Amino acid sequence: MGAMAVGAAIGYSSPATAAFRCHNSTENDTSGDLYLTEEERGWFAGTLSIGALLGCMLAGLSINNIGRRGTMLVSVLPLMVGWLLIGLAENLAMLICGRLLCGLCTGISSLVVPTYTTEYASKDIRGALGSGFQLFVTVGILYAYVLGTVVEWRLLAAICAALGLIFLLLAAFLKESPNYLLAKGKEKQARKSMQYFRGQTYNIDKEMAELKLFLEESCKAKVSLWDLTTPYILKPLLITLALMIFQQLAGVNAVIYNIIIIFKDSGINMSEDVSTIIVGIVQVLATAASAFLIDRIGRKFLLSLSSGVMSVSIMALGVFFFEKSQDQEWAASYLGWLPLTSLMVFISAFSIGYGPIPWLMMGELFYPSVKEVAGSIATTINWTCVFIITFTFEPLQDALGDYGVYWLFGSFCAINFVFCVTLVPETKGRTLQETTAYFGGPGPE
Repeated sequence: MGAMAVGAAIGYSSPATAAFRCHNSTENDTSGDLYLTEEERGWFAGTLSIGALLGCMLAGLSINNIGRRGTMLVSVLPLMVGWLLIGLAENLAMLICGRLLCGLCTGISSLVVPTYTTEYASKDIRGALGSGFQLFVTVGILYAYVLGTVVEWRLLAAICAALGLIFLLLAAFLKESPNYLLAKGKEKQARKSMQYFRGQTYNIDKEMAELKLFLEESCKAKVSLWDLTTPYILKPLLITLALMIFQQLAGVNAVIYNIIIIFKDSGINMSEDVSTIIVGIVQVLATAASAFLIDRIGRKFLLSLSSGVMSVSIMALGVFFFEKSQDQEWAASYLGWLPLTSLMVFISAFSIGYGPIPWLMMGELFYPSVKEVAGSIATTINWTCVFIITFTFEPLQDALGDYGVYWLFGSFCAINFVFCVTLVPETKGRTLQETTAYFGGPGPE
């Protein structure tokens, strides 16, 4: 439910921005609707990312002070206030404040929920449960897309807020993470929590002993920012940062935030609402498929395949808009199928590879003692790129033309393909020690 709440906040931007784009304010309109300029729409879409960036920073502090469960409960407060401000908005300031607060919850949840999941899950199902967060983010996006076709944006805000309320009610019944409790010296409560998650007949002694030893070693191995310059730490950090940057330079969030506008601009015969829902369904199915492929095919191959297919598909969308600029009737008659097909392929390729894998590899590339620092840097870079790309999407359309901006995204994907093939290591089947040794660090004994 936390992931769905995050997805709904992301997906809400598309139907809402399309509504704000309507320009009939020259008439004596008394409906109470808001009509935003291009720059204002950019701020509306982009401020979610600013809030998420702040949320990631706050989550890094709160999960170690008030716990994983406590952080999840607290995160719902800004979400509910944010949706209230959006639903009752009378001006741009209320919309932006609302989006910032929703983004705050988005950033907190995107860090604390996967952390909590990996800490309580047993190792044989950790991968499947870990990929579940990304899957239900896409379900939340589809939720906003579907309901956005039948209700207006104010009511949609209330419906999206309902996900946060359900999350709050369910999170109240969660047990705290055994890792957190043990780290705070509450061994009795940690054992009780571990026993709850493993079942009453499971012997937790060995797992608790290993967890205790791991936490003791982690406390001894705290690092500073200067330690990040160590070659076997710096190399995986740079690769992770590059993966995060390329993930956003592909333009996927610009597409998701503005997908209804893209279909409206294309002028195809199919309803833009129907097209948007189809793409949303494809995204959910492709993300579900990735959970089965990651551990079977490998990270490097899926990243290379993902970036290569994204490059071709988004450039094909650019071809449609170029032909449309030359001859609109010809493009609609002979290439009307291309926008929907291109975006279906683009979203599928992203969801199978570049959606989940950079986040997964962030945990696989870093030595335990630097995960907190390096992970915070990578997350900050990612959300910063989200803001830049979404905020500049429509200005780039004006400067380069519709086709130019998609060719730009496609060029970044092509560069990304070369990067994945030549520089990204395969981590499938490798232990953390083996991965560290690959970069020149201490290897397995």
